[in-house]
Amino acid sequence: MTRAGAWLFRRRTSLPLPLALAILVTPSTQTRAVTPTILSGIALTLAGELVRLWGVRHIGVISRTRSDRLGPLVDTGPFALVRNPLYLGNIALWTGFALTAGLPWLAPIIVIVLGGVYHAIVRWEETLLEERLRSAYRDYAARVPRWLPRNFRVQTSDFRLPFSWGETLFSERGTLLAVAAGYVLLWLKARS
Repeated sequence: MTRAGAWLFRRRTSLPLPLALAILVTPSTQTRAVTPTILSGIALTLAGELVRLWGVRHIGVISRTRSDRLGPLVDTGPFALVRNPLYLGNIALWTGFALTAGLPWLAPIIVIVLGGVYHAIVRWEETLLEERLRSAYRDYAARVPRWLPRNFRVQTSDFRLPFSWGETLFSERGTLLAVAAGYVLLWLKARS
């Protein structure tokens, strides 16, 4: 699984593109009116991006690397709750897009597919982290769950860091532009 995870890691940006294509070409099962499904999709997409912004604010630009280069161990903000908040944010984004497109049946498929992909990536990343950071990473992994938080205690210091929100938005610009483009494409799909 770690070999597959390494391969998937280097391609993780393009891996959801078949899901995007499916969302865009599959006819909606909803009416053209705004429905609770569509509204919940928008809310889930927004929540996913907010989790990503919070995570990127703490981890910095190292989250954009395609190599196995590691930064320091981050255990603040969302990384104090779960070890993989950026991947959870991505799953929420894509699930939100499916709901917004009026395809609620596609949402669990997205969760399963991306969950499997990210699980393989995470297993590879964890191997690297344990090899390089040793006991520091093992202690962190023992304290913080991989996917589902055990508690929601966040310290106010988790929101104050030495870098700015401007740098965070700049680092996250690709995802923000993709979300905006996705919603433009969904709007165009709804009008056709």
